[in-house]
Amino acid sequence: MGALLIAPTVLIFVVVIAYPLVYAIYLSFFSIYTPTLSGPWVGLENYRVMLKSGEFWGGLGTTIVWTVGTLTLQIVFGVAMALLLNLNFYFRALARSLVLFPYFVSTVVAVLVWRWMFNDVYGILNRALVVSGLSDMPLDWLGSMPNAMISIILVGAWKYFPFVVIAVLARLQTIPDELYEAARIDGAGPFSRFLDVTLPQLADVLVVIVLLRTIWDFKEFDLIYLLTGGGPVSATETLPLLVYQQAFGMNAMGRASTYAIGIMLVLLIFMILYLNRTRRERGTAA
Repeated sequence: MGALLIAPTVLIFVVVIAYPLVYAIYLSFFSIYTPTLSGPWVGLENYRVMLKSGEFWGGLGTTIVWTVGTLTLQIVFGVAMALLLNLNFYFRALARSLVLFPYFVSTVVAVLVWRWMFNDVYGILNRALVVSGLSDMPLDWLGSMPNAMISIILVGAWKYFPFVVIAVLARLQTIPDELYEAARIDGAGPFSRFLDVTLPQLADVLVVIVLLRTIWDFKEFDLIYLLTGGGPVSATETLPLLVYQQAFGMNAMGRASTYAIGIMLVLLIFMILYLNRTRRERGTAA
Protein backbone atom coordinates (compact mmCIF):
# COMPACT_ATOMS: atom_id res chain seq x y z
CA MET A 1 0.00 0.00 0.00
CA GLY A 2 2.84 2.38 0.82
CA ALA A 3 4.45 1.78 -2.57
CA LEU A 4 1.12 2.41 -4.33
CA LEU A 5 0.60 5.69 -2.47
CA ILE A 6 4.00 7.13 -3.41
CA ALA A 7 3.98 5.69 -6.94
CA PRO A 8 2.41 8.81 -8.58
CA THR A 9 5.00 11.08 -6.99
CA VAL A 10 7.85 8.76 -7.98
CA LEU A 11 6.51 8.57 -11.54
CA ILE A 12 6.33 12.35 -11.87
CA PHE A 13 9.84 12.66 -10.43
CA VAL A 14 11.23 10.14 -12.92
CA VAL A 15 9.47 11.66 -15.95
CA VAL A 16 10.05 15.35 -15.14
CA ILE A 17 13.46 15.30 -13.40
CA ALA A 18 15.36 12.01 -13.47
CA TYR A 19 14.90 11.08 -17.14
CA PRO A 20 15.81 14.52 -18.61
CA LEU A 21 18.87 14.68 -16.35
CA VAL A 22 20.11 11.21 -17.24
CA TYR A 23 19.38 11.81 -20.93
CA ALA A 24 21.32 15.10 -20.88
CA ILE A 25 24.31 13.34 -19.34
CA TYR A 26 23.98 10.60 -21.96
CA LEU A 27 23.89 13.14 -24.83
CA SER A 28 27.00 14.89 -23.50
CA PHE A 29 29.09 11.85 -24.46
CA PHE A 30 28.04 12.09 -28.12
CA SER A 31 28.52 14.56 -30.93
CA ILE A 32 24.78 14.96 -31.47
CA TYR A 33 23.36 16.82 -34.49
CA THR A 34 20.22 18.57 -33.23
CA PRO A 35 17.82 18.02 -36.19
CA THR A 36 18.38 14.25 -36.21
CA LEU A 37 19.38 13.72 -32.55
CA SER A 38 22.04 11.28 -33.72
CA GLY A 39 25.81 11.30 -33.82
CA PRO A 40 28.96 9.35 -32.94
CA TRP A 41 30.26 8.57 -29.47
CA VAL A 42 33.03 10.99 -28.42
CA GLY A 43 33.40 10.11 -24.75
CA LEU A 44 34.81 12.96 -22.66
CA GLU A 45 35.80 15.03 -25.70
CA ASN A 46 32.92 17.48 -25.20
CA TYR A 47 34.02 18.08 -21.61
CA ARG A 48 37.63 18.60 -22.68
CA VAL A 49 36.52 21.09 -25.32
CA MET A 50 34.29 22.85 -22.79
CA LEU A 51 37.07 23.27 -20.23
CA LYS A 52 39.43 24.60 -22.89
CA SER A 53 36.78 26.77 -24.54
CA GLY A 54 37.12 30.52 -24.18
CA GLU A 55 33.40 31.01 -24.83
CA PHE A 56 32.49 28.78 -21.88
CA TRP A 57 34.69 30.65 -19.42
CA GLY A 58 33.63 33.95 -20.95
CA GLY A 59 29.99 32.95 -20.54
CA LEU A 60 30.69 31.89 -16.96
CA GLY A 61 32.27 35.28 -16.22
CA THR A 62 29.31 37.10 -17.79
CA THR A 63 26.90 34.96 -15.79
CA ILE A 64 28.73 35.77 -12.55
CA VAL A 65 28.70 39.51 -13.32
CA TRP A 66 24.98 39.39 -14.12
CA THR A 67 24.15 37.30 -11.03
CA VAL A 68 26.19 39.37 -8.57
CA GLY A 69 24.99 42.67 -10.04
CA THR A 70 21.29 41.93 -10.11
CA LEU A 71 21.33 40.06 -6.79
CA THR A 72 23.05 42.98 -5.04
CA LEU A 73 20.44 45.44 -6.30
CA GLN A 74 17.63 43.04 -5.40
CA ILE A 75 18.87 42.79 -1.81
CA VAL A 76 19.42 46.54 -1.41
CA PHE A 77 16.12 47.61 -2.99
CA GLY A 78 14.18 44.73 -1.45
CA VAL A 79 15.33 45.35 2.12
CA ALA A 80 14.82 49.12 1.76
CA MET A 81 11.30 48.66 0.39
CA ALA A 82 10.44 46.09 3.06
CA LEU A 83 11.54 48.50 5.81
CA LEU A 84 9.39 51.22 4.26
CA LEU A 85 6.33 48.98 3.90
CA ASN A 86 6.72 47.85 7.51
CA LEU A 87 5.93 51.39 8.69
CA ASN A 88 2.42 52.59 9.47
CA PHE A 89 1.10 55.00 6.82
CA TYR A 90 -2.01 55.56 4.76
CA PHE A 91 -2.58 53.21 1.80
CA ARG A 92 0.03 50.77 3.12
CA ALA A 93 -2.03 47.80 1.97
CA LEU A 94 -2.26 49.29 -1.54
CA ALA A 95 1.49 49.96 -1.60
CA ARG A 96 2.21 46.37 -0.56
CA SER A 97 0.06 45.13 -3.41
CA LEU A 98 1.59 47.41 -6.04
CA VAL A 99 5.18 46.53 -5.12
CA LEU A 100 4.49 42.93 -6.13
CA PHE A 101 3.49 43.96 -9.66
CA PRO A 102 6.94 43.50 -11.30
CA TYR A 103 7.28 39.97 -9.92
CA PHE A 104 3.89 38.82 -11.20
CA VAL A 105 3.90 40.50 -14.61
CA SER A 106 4.86 38.33 -17.57
CA THR A 107 8.54 38.48 -18.48
CA VAL A 108 7.67 39.05 -22.14
CA VAL A 109 5.42 42.00 -21.30
CA ALA A 110 7.99 43.48 -18.93
CA VAL A 111 10.77 43.19 -21.52
CA LEU A 112 8.62 44.82 -24.21
CA VAL A 113 7.95 47.78 -21.93
CA TRP A 114 11.61 48.13 -20.99
CA ARG A 115 12.77 47.84 -24.61
CA TRP A 116 10.44 50.72 -25.44
CA MET A 117 11.86 52.74 -22.55
CA PHE A 118 15.45 51.96 -23.66
CA ASN A 119 14.82 52.83 -27.31
CA ASP A 120 17.48 55.29 -28.54
CA VAL A 121 15.03 57.18 -30.78
CA TYR A 122 11.78 57.57 -28.84
CA GLY A 123 12.56 55.95 -25.47
CA ILE A 124 11.47 57.85 -22.39
CA LEU A 125 14.82 57.34 -20.62
CA ASN A 126 16.83 58.96 -23.40
CA ARG A 127 14.24 61.72 -23.69
CA ALA A 128 14.57 62.46 -19.97
CA LEU A 129 18.39 62.50 -20.17
CA VAL A 130 18.42 64.90 -23.13
CA VAL A 131 15.75 67.23 -21.74
CA SER A 132 17.43 67.38 -18.33
CA GLY A 133 20.79 68.18 -19.92
CA LEU A 134 22.51 65.11 -18.45
CA SER A 135 23.37 63.90 -21.96
CA ASP A 136 23.84 65.68 -25.27
CA MET A 137 22.66 62.71 -27.33
CA PRO A 138 20.62 59.51 -26.79
CA LEU A 139 22.43 56.55 -25.24
CA ASP A 140 22.57 53.14 -26.86
CA TRP A 141 21.28 51.22 -23.86
CA LEU A 142 21.15 47.70 -25.35
CA GLY A 143 23.60 47.85 -28.25
CA SER A 144 26.88 48.80 -26.59
CA MET A 145 28.90 47.94 -23.50
CA PRO A 146 28.80 48.48 -20.59
CA ASN A 147 25.31 49.94 -21.13
CA ALA A 148 23.85 46.58 -22.18
CA MET A 149 25.08 44.80 -19.04
CA ILE A 150 23.91 47.64 -16.81
CA SER A 151 20.51 47.59 -18.51
CA ILE A 152 19.86 43.87 -18.04
CA ILE A 153 21.03 44.08 -14.43
CA LEU A 154 18.63 46.95 -13.74
CA VAL A 155 15.71 45.18 -15.41
CA GLY A 156 16.51 41.94 -13.58
CA ALA A 157 16.66 43.75 -10.24
CA TRP A 158 13.35 45.50 -10.95
CA LYS A 159 11.69 42.25 -12.01
CA TYR A 160 12.74 40.10 -9.07
CA PHE A 161 13.27 42.40 -6.06
CA PRO A 162 9.63 41.91 -4.89
CA PHE A 163 10.59 38.35 -3.88
CA VAL A 164 13.08 39.87 -1.43
CA VAL A 165 10.42 42.31 -0.22
CA ILE A 166 7.97 39.49 0.54
CA ALA A 167 10.48 37.40 2.48
CA VAL A 168 12.06 40.27 4.42
CA LEU A 169 8.73 41.92 5.23
CA ALA A 170 7.41 38.64 6.63
CA ARG A 171 10.46 38.42 8.93
CA LEU A 172 10.23 42.07 9.98
CA GLN A 173 6.70 41.54 11.25
CA THR A 174 7.90 38.83 13.64
CA ILE A 175 10.63 40.93 15.33
CA PRO A 176 9.48 41.77 18.89
CA ASP A 177 8.86 45.48 19.54
CA GLU A 178 10.56 45.05 22.91
CA LEU A 179 13.94 44.81 21.17
CA TYR A 180 13.47 48.21 19.52
CA GLU A 181 12.17 49.72 22.75
CA ALA A 182 15.22 48.50 24.66
CA ALA A 183 17.48 49.94 21.96
CA ARG A 184 15.72 53.33 22.20
CA ILE A 185 16.16 53.36 25.98
CA ASP A 186 19.89 52.71 25.47
CA GLY A 187 20.01 55.76 23.18
CA ALA A 188 20.29 53.97 19.84
CA GLY A 189 19.23 56.01 16.82
CA PRO A 190 17.41 54.68 13.73
CA PHE A 191 20.63 53.63 11.99
CA SER A 192 21.99 51.93 15.11
CA ARG A 193 18.70 50.11 15.64
CA PHE A 194 18.89 48.83 12.08
CA LEU A 195 22.48 47.58 12.50
CA ASP A 196 22.11 46.16 16.02
CA VAL A 197 18.52 44.87 15.99
CA THR A 198 17.00 44.60 12.52
CA LEU A 199 19.97 43.30 10.54
CA PRO A 200 20.88 40.46 12.96
CA GLN A 201 17.22 39.39 12.98
CA LEU A 202 17.19 39.36 9.17
CA ALA A 203 20.46 37.45 8.82
CA ASP A 204 18.91 33.98 8.54
CA VAL A 205 16.29 34.92 5.97
CA LEU A 206 18.81 36.93 3.94
CA VAL A 207 21.11 33.91 3.69
CA VAL A 208 18.25 31.82 2.30
CA ILE A 209 17.24 34.61 -0.10
CA VAL A 210 20.80 34.96 -1.40
CA LEU A 211 21.14 31.21 -1.99
CA LEU A 212 17.78 30.87 -3.74
CA ARG A 213 18.09 34.00 -5.85
CA THR A 214 21.66 33.03 -6.82
CA ILE A 215 20.38 29.71 -8.15
CA TRP A 216 17.48 31.32 -10.02
CA ASP A 217 19.45 34.28 -11.40
CA PHE A 218 22.37 32.10 -12.49
CA LYS A 219 20.11 30.11 -14.81
CA GLU A 220 18.06 33.10 -16.04
CA PHE A 221 17.42 32.85 -19.76
CA ASP A 222 14.27 34.50 -21.07
CA LEU A 223 14.81 38.02 -19.70
CA ILE A 224 18.36 38.33 -21.07
CA TYR A 225 17.52 36.62 -24.35
CA LEU A 226 14.55 38.92 -24.99
CA LEU A 227 16.44 42.09 -24.01
CA THR A 228 19.77 41.67 -25.78
CA GLY A 229 19.90 38.15 -27.23
CA GLY A 230 23.39 37.92 -25.71
CA GLY A 231 24.64 40.98 -27.61
CA PRO A 232 26.28 43.20 -28.48
CA VAL A 233 28.24 40.36 -30.15
CA SER A 234 28.46 38.06 -27.08
CA ALA A 235 29.02 40.63 -24.33
CA THR A 236 25.87 39.63 -22.40
CA GLU A 237 25.83 35.97 -23.41
CA THR A 238 25.40 34.03 -20.19
CA LEU A 239 25.75 30.26 -19.92
CA PRO A 240 22.03 29.51 -20.44
CA LEU A 241 22.13 31.56 -23.66
CA LEU A 242 25.30 29.72 -24.68
CA VAL A 243 23.51 26.39 -24.21
CA TYR A 244 20.66 27.61 -26.41
CA GLN A 245 23.07 28.85 -29.07
CA GLN A 246 24.94 25.55 -29.15
CA ALA A 247 21.75 23.47 -29.29
CA PHE A 248 19.72 25.45 -31.83
CA GLY A 249 22.15 27.87 -33.43
CA MET A 250 25.09 25.53 -33.97
CA ASN A 251 22.93 22.35 -33.94
CA ALA A 252 25.40 20.80 -31.50
CA MET A 253 23.08 19.19 -28.97
CA GLY A 254 25.86 17.07 -27.48
CA ARG A 255 28.01 20.08 -26.66
CA ALA A 256 24.96 21.99 -25.44
CA SER A 257 24.21 19.13 -23.06
CA THR A 258 27.79 19.31 -21.80
CA TYR A 259 27.45 23.03 -21.09
CA ALA A 260 24.15 22.35 -19.33
CA ILE A 261 25.84 19.77 -17.11
CA GLY A 262 28.52 22.38 -16.34
CA ILE A 263 25.82 24.81 -15.21
CA MET A 264 24.26 22.08 -13.09
CA LEU A 265 27.56 21.35 -11.33
CA VAL A 266 28.04 25.04 -10.48
CA LEU A 267 24.48 25.35 -9.16
CA LEU A 268 24.87 22.12 -7.22
CA ILE A 269 27.28 23.92 -4.89
CA PHE A 270 24.66 26.52 -3.98
CA MET A 271 21.96 23.87 -3.73
CA ILE A 272 24.04 21.87 -1.24
CA LEU A 273 24.60 25.03 0.82
CA TYR A 274 20.86 25.74 0.78
CA LEU A 275 19.93 22.19 1.79
CA ASN A 276 22.51 22.19 4.60
CA ARG A 277 21.14 25.52 5.82
CA THR A 278 17.59 24.19 5.78
CA ARG A 279 18.63 21.01 7.58
CA ARG A 280 20.36 22.99 10.34
CA GLU A 281 17.31 25.21 10.81
CA ARG A 282 15.07 22.18 11.16
CA GLY A 283 17.47 20.67 13.68
CA THR A 284 17.51 23.88 15.70
CA ALA A 285 13.72 24.09 15.66
CA ALA A 286 13.43 20.47 16.77
